[in-house]
Amino acid sequence: MTTVRKPSSQDAVLEQVFGAALGELYVRAVCPDRSPALVRALELRAFLALAEEQVVHVRERIHAAMAPGAGLDSLDVDVLRFEVQWLEAALASRAGYATALSGLLAAMPPPAARPTVVAVPARPALASGTPAPAPSRARVPTGRGR
Repeated sequence: MTTVRKPSSQDAVLEQVFGAALGELYVRAVCPDRSPALVRALELRAFLALAEEQVVHVRERIHAAMAPGAGLDSLDVDVLRFEVQWLEAALASRAGYATALSGLLAAMPPPAARPTVVAVPARPALASGTPAPAPSRARVPTGRGR
């Protein structure tokens, strides 16, 4: 599954800030007149979604190890210690990405103050199909002697 389809805890905030559903935001991000802030926000969102998925996986492994039906003989303090370290790392990553995304969104101007991007039409091709001559850079004598 790609990160486009993975949910993140900040999806609703992104949709609110950029004024479109997440799928539409990904479409906008590949347009030629895309917003650099949108591209960066979606990149951070992808990292956040992966970090949150890791948190869920580790949490589920810890819960399974500690479940009432799990045998006491299967409990291993070294394995649980490793899982706790893994969970700490995943939570730290999640917090870092969430903080970076929040900072980016907070630094953006309100939607009404954002400049609108106007698509500029491409210049028409020359009728002859040959490029126009480049302007001459030759020095024009001024009549003054040196």
